[in-house]
Amino acid sequence: MSKKDFLPEGSQRDTGKDAQRINIYIAKLVGEAVRTTLGPKGMDKMLVNSGGEVTVTNDGVTILRELELDHPVAKMIVQIAETQEDEVGDGTTTAVVLAGELLKKAENLLDKNVHPAIISKGYRVSADISKKIAESYAFKISEKDYVKIGMTAMTGKGSEDHKELLSKIVCEAIKIIKKDLNRKNINIEKKHGESTDKTSLIKGVVIDKERIHSSMPKEKKGKVALLDIPLEIRSPDNDAKINISDPEKIQSLFEMEESLIRNLVNKISDSGTNILFCQKGIDDLAQYLLAKKGIYACRRVKKSDMEKLSKATGAKIVSDVLDLKNNFGFAKVKSHVVGDDEITIVTECENPEVVTILVRGETSHVADEAKRAVEDAIGDVLAVYKNNKVVGGAGSFEIKLANDLRKEAKKFLGKEQLVIQAFADSLEIIPRTLAENAGKDPLDVLSSVNASGKDWPGVDVFEGVLIDALKEGIIEPLKIKIQALSSASQVANMILRIDDVILSQKSSTSE
Repeated sequence: MSKKDFLPEGSQRDTGKDAQRINIYIAKLVGEAVRTTLGPKGMDKMLVNSGGEVTVTNDGVTILRELELDHPVAKMIVQIAETQEDEVGDGTTTAVVLAGELLKKAENLLDKNVHPAIISKGYRVSADISKKIAESYAFKISEKDYVKIGMTAMTGKGSEDHKELLSKIVCEAIKIIKKDLNRKNINIEKKHGESTDKTSLIKGVVIDKERIHSSMPKEKKGKVALLDIPLEIRSPDNDAKINISDPEKIQSLFEMEESLIRNLVNKISDSGTNILFCQKGIDDLAQYLLAKKGIYACRRVKKSDMEKLSKATGAKIVSDVLDLKNNFGFAKVKSHVVGDDEITIVTECENPEVVTILVRGETSHVADEAKRAVEDAIGDVLAVYKNNKVVGGAGSFEIKLANDLRKEAKKFLGKEQLVIQAFADSLEIIPRTLAENAGKDPLDVLSSVNASGKDWPGVDVFEGVLIDALKEGIIEPLKIKIQALSSASQVANMILRIDDVILSQKSSTSE
């Protein structure tokens, strides 16, 4: 009996070294797909989906998501990028490139008959030693230097020309939400039509909704009410029909509906409401009556935006107009035209716990990429705010770590030493890639590391020489580096331990 006989018809199975080679090959391809985007001189990718929508970016996790990869190993690599993004907000390309290089070095060890279990164990030991060494490198910086963290994160992005401005905005935003350092408390809205240097910080919330009636005031300050019920007569949920033959009864029905709407609006007005945000619809008559009473109102506001408004203004979301009185917030709203769109800006909240960065860009693609750059900067600066541990950038962290890890490898014997040395060699993929993407020869750049005498020898992508990253103000959060190390080594270990891949496919039989 063949080993495939127990599998469904149409199944595909790869075992042993074949499975390992295929898995490593797929992982290397994924790493190569994003490798050219790394660093200040990294290139962009143009991604066109099945609907013809175009994305131009050099953000690692965005590229991998848009590729919609099918192979299970490729999906595992995408997951480490997403984990990196969720945990620290940046370093996705580093994690993916490092994972690919670890597997490339592992392939060389497999060729030397080093067992996958030994490689996997050696990589785990290397990752643990690397984390301890990395912790010893970490140093603290003053709050005024946090801007450098954001600038480093945005270097190489499409909005690099405005990185100092954007980084200052990010740092100011994080200062405002300092009591609750939750990334969700910083909203990012993007609008195209103006240059990225027109990006602004709003101490409140931007709602992508216009006021519902042109007669409403364009600006209003006062009590804010949040309502999650419709201000309109609901249609029956079922297919019920009402047959009315008498014209007077039809008129009476209309008058009753109008009376109900007027009654609701009067209750809202009598409660003292100046500004109303409604999660549901608002009837045409209600719009007119609210405008007449000088109330600024928006309808069909997203639930997530309602929650942000509640946090920013202090208002509570209610389901009955009679409950408005004791659940007000306070703010100022302003109708603002951006391009062809009208939005509502909510500011002057008493104790704003939410802020919004309104990102601008000349085109939608520029605005998208600027938004991604700001998101990376937020992740980096937040990481430093939480533990204030940083290391040198420009590949200097990986260069130092590789050298020290090689020294540690000498304490081990036999094949385990080879594995740890392979892990150390893999780390140098980051500075090598930075040099290659800048059009420099990595051998020329890295060959003089030991003779340079620099504390943090990093790659100057402009001159093709080694610089002291710390003196140049190129610094990165330790947390991002450790997370990338951890994610890359874990996925490499997982892939190395797979020696059987079965792709099942049920045969379609008609009954």
